[in-house]
Amino acid sequence: ELPVELYSLNSLEVLRLEYNQLGEIPPDIGNMINLTELYIYNNYLTGEIPPEIGNLTNLTDLYLLNNQLTGDIPTEIENLTNLIVLQLLGNELTGEIPSEIGNLTNLTELNLTSNQLTGEIPTEIGDLTNLTSLRLSSNQLTGEIPSEIWNLTNLTSLSLSSNQLTGEIPVLIGNLTNLITLQVDNNYLNGEIPQE
Repeated sequence: ELPVELYSLNSLEVLRLEYNQLGEIPPDIGNMINLTELYIYNNYLTGEIPPEIGNLTNLTDLYLLNNQLTGDIPTEIENLTNLIVLQLLGNELTGEIPSEIGNLTNLTELNLTSNQLTGEIPTEIGDLTNLTSLRLSSNQLTGEIPSEIWNLTNLTSLSLSSNQLTGEIPVLIGNLTNLITLQVDNNYLNGEIPQE
């Protein structure tokens, strides 16, 4: 594990710890209030994402992918309003996608693929109008695709495959004129493919 003294370096702006074998993310990480970029991917991180992550209000890039993190996505994530990229894919996160994620209006990339997230996709995702990439595949999400998603007109990539989503693909999909990749396979969608 990392020495606790690391977390007293509160002038640090970029912290890269990827491709190691670190233990848990300690609450002390919330002391590093000047961090703009945090990369702790491809480790063996266990435990939960501490709510103190919400103290890092200068973060623009948060990469915690490909670990073994468990528990819910903390609602304190709503404080990270400067975040541009949020990568949490390839963990064991559970619970619902918090509606507070809709506060992150500067996000361009949101990737929660390959977790164990349940419940419906929050309508607040429709507030993330700067998103170019939204990836929620390989979870256990249910309900219909919220109509608000079809207002994310900057999307170039939308991946919702391998969930338990129901309902139809609406004609509103025609709004996504910048879309290059659409993946909605392996769900329970029905109805006709809209001409749009």
